[in-house]
Formats: sequence, structure tokens, C-alpha cells
Amino acid sequence: MNQQRIFWILAAVIISALVFYGIEIAGLMPLSILEATFLAMTPLVLAAVGECINQKAGVINIGLEGILLLTSVLGVYGAELFGNGWGGLFFGMIVGALIGLFLGLISVYARAAQVIAGIGINVFAIGFVPFLLRSIWGFPGIHLFPRALMVQPLYTPIGRINPVTIIAIALAILGHLFLHRTVLGFRIKACGERPEAADVAGIRIDLIRLFTATLGGALCGLGGAFMPLGWFGGVVKEISAGRGFIALACVVFSGLEPLLALAAAFIFGFAEGFAYAVAITPGVKEIIPFYFVHMIPYITTLLVVTIAIGQRRFPAASGLPYRRE
Repeated sequence: MNQQRIFWILAAVIISALVFYGIEIAGLMPLSILEATFLAMTPLVLAAVGECINQKAGVINIGLEGILLLTSVLGVYGAELFGNGWGGLFFGMIVGALIGLFLGLISVYARAAQVIAGIGINVFAIGFVPFLLRSIWGFPGIHLFPRALMVQPLYTPIGRINPVTIIAIALAILGHLFLHRTVLGFRIKACGERPEAADVAGIRIDLIRLFTATLGGALCGLGGAFMPLGWFGGVVKEISAGRGFIALACVVFSGLEPLLALAAAFIFGFAEGFAYAVAITPGVKEIIPFYFVHMIPYITTLLVVTIAIGQRRFPAASGLPYRRE
């Protein structure tokens, strides 16, 4: 590890310690903020890591918001169907995988404009979810399900942590190793950088891109199902609240590196956790306006994307359908 990395790691640790010390001085509870941070970062990590791998292969999916929205509703439906929260997470993951596979099919074989297709997923989800809520539960508003269906957190020295959060962090580490230490990871990167050369080398571009699109959709679907089943305890038609777009900001910030996407998700998760803490803490919530507090995650997103977008390099064939000559 070079000296520059050691410097940045030490700087991050010192800044984090100072921030939490300042939070405690201000009357907020650091452990509560940390718990909220882990919850808020989980769907972002899952969606961002999947999209990093997907974009490495040259496929862009900006429909993460729509996938999160659809799978949050269908994840709850799956949990009630199976009578188990983990069953709901699995159901949401399968739905996300199918949406990702659909995007992959129309991108690879129909050569659809990937950005337009992603927008289509988002628009479809916004319109379809109220219909879905009414069709399943007969009411388009909030649906609260039995607490027994929630995925219960683990109690640790640093507070309650949901097991899905631990899985999300592990997947970010595995995603890094997968992309940079395995043959399939090298092939995925080749499909995004030089698909012509990869094709000459005998790599099936279509299969690789279908695989990454499906994998990205599955991880995003897991994140969507986690929101009601591991975090909120209910589902509404606006449950995603722009988190799909924040996940895309994590992807931009990371430059398609899963570990940096994890770091970005932690930053955004902390902003959201901090906003919740400020909004409910007596003596603080009276000073800072309520609506300004809820703007904090989105302001953070704008700042990070503005700083990072000009410094990142994306695969040369990103978003371009491959035509074999």
C-alpha cells in the first residue's frame, strides 16, 4: 500500500472521528446515526455494485429507480406469499433479475437505445406501482405488513446491523475481486472496452452482457425488496424516493469500482441518517428547517457528482450495441 493511500485512509478515519464527536456535542446520538447510515446505504450499495459490473460490460441501466420501486412492492408480496422475509428478498431479487434480463435482451439483440430503455423502466414503474398496490391489497396508499415478516437485525457493539447490510458490504468486496481477479471479470471488462477484440478472441459478447445485465438487475431487486422488509416495515408508491438516481451517482463517483461505490453509498447513507437524526432530535429540529434537512442527501448527491463526473473514465463501448462484422 503506497503512502498516498495510507494518508487518505488516516484522513478519512480522523475526519469521521471528528464528525461523530461533533455530532455528540450537538446532542445527537452517533450510534443511532450509524444504524440509520447502514440501513440507508444498503439498497444503494446493492444497486450500485450491480450497475458497476453491468456498465463494465458496456451496458447502461439507468432504470435503477424503477427496479427499486417495483421490487419493493413485489418483495413484500413475495414475503406474504412465502410467509417469510427472506423469501420476499429472494422474490424481489428474481423480479429484478428478470427486468435486468429484459433490458439486456433488448439492448443486445434489438440494439435498443439503453438510456431510453432505462427511462422507460422508470416511467413504467411510476405508473404501474399504484395499480399494483390496488390490485394486490386493494388500496393504492401505504401497506403495512406483519412485523414477523421483517428481516431482523443483528445486535453488535456498534449497534443494530441488518444481515442484508453485511451481505451488501461483502458483495462489494467480492465484486471488486470478481472484476479484477477472475477470468470472467477480465472478459467483462474486455466487452466494455474493446468488444471487437474480445469477439476475435472468442468471447461471446451477447452472453456476457446478458449475464451482467441480469446480475445488475438481481442486486438492484434485492436492494428494492430490502427497503420495506429490512428497513421501513411498510410499502408506499413513492418508497424509492430517488434512491435509484442516488445509486447512479454512486456509480459515477466510483468510476465503476465496487469498493468506491461502497464508499460513496456510505457517504450518501450517512447524509440520510444524519438528516433523520436532525429531524427527530429535540433542541436541534427546532433550529434547522424540516424541509432543508430532507434536502441534505440530494444536495450531497449533486455536490459529489459535480466534483466526480469530470474525473472518471468509463468503458469506451459503454452504452453502444455491438454489431459483429
